[in-house]
Amino acid sequence: MNRLSVVIITFNEERNIERCLHSVKAVADEIVVADSFSTDRTKEICLRHGATFFENKWMGYAAQKNFAHQKSSNDLILSIDADEALSGELADSILKIKRDDPFHLYKFNRLTNYCGQWIRHGDWYPDRKLRIYDRRKASWEGSIHEQLMYPPSEKIILLQGDCFHYSYYSISDHVRQVEKFTTLAATQAFEKRKRCNWFLVLFAPFFKFFKGYFFKMGFLDGYFGFVISRISAHATFLKYIKLRELTKKSGESS
Repeated sequence: MNRLSVVIITFNEERNIERCLHSVKAVADEIVVADSFSTDRTKEICLRHGATFFENKWMGYAAQKNFAHQKSSNDLILSIDADEALSGELADSILKIKRDDPFHLYKFNRLTNYCGQWIRHGDWYPDRKLRIYDRRKASWEGSIHEQLMYPPSEKIILLQGDCFHYSYYSISDHVRQVEKFTTLAATQAFEKRKRCNWFLVLFAPFFKFFKGYFFKMGFLDGYFGFVISRISAHATFLKYIKLRELTKKSGESS
């Protein structure tokens, strides 16, 4: 049977981490947590559940995940976030690949809980995530919305079952996170020498809303479907105006 290490990066996750740890125990031969010096009960909870716990200064999402999987004892890795949990069906799928399959890349659908409601439409579902991999062949890259980089010849298999994502407990939490992430996204785009014009500022938010709310049927999620689509559109607007601001400042300083 293949042995699997579950890796989790954390910072002040006492609200979520216990649920996550419970969900992975059936599939994990080892649980490795890389923590950025939490000041709450995260460490206590992780140690109580038998996790191997490392404290490491925050290096960015990709670098922190790479640090965690390098600390693992096994090459087969499941990378999961502290605010996520495996469904029973997904856990069974992972047990099956541990018993029967050679190492491949595996992805699964992520089902998000937003302010207490499961979101089953729009841009947020099925929200497929590539999270099970051989650490000898793959690594994470990117400062935000990090991606797993792997040889193009590798086979990717979709597993049955959902990963539950407990995203935001309030709309205010969502809005605060948008401010943070749009700054990171604009900075990353600027560093890649991407630029923004007025067409993107004016129309990209509209297309973002239309795609999520109408084309992907976010309206079927009711009030929160509208809220998510509206905030996502605003996030698109913020990202582009922040990118324009960075570009303008760069031009003034040159």
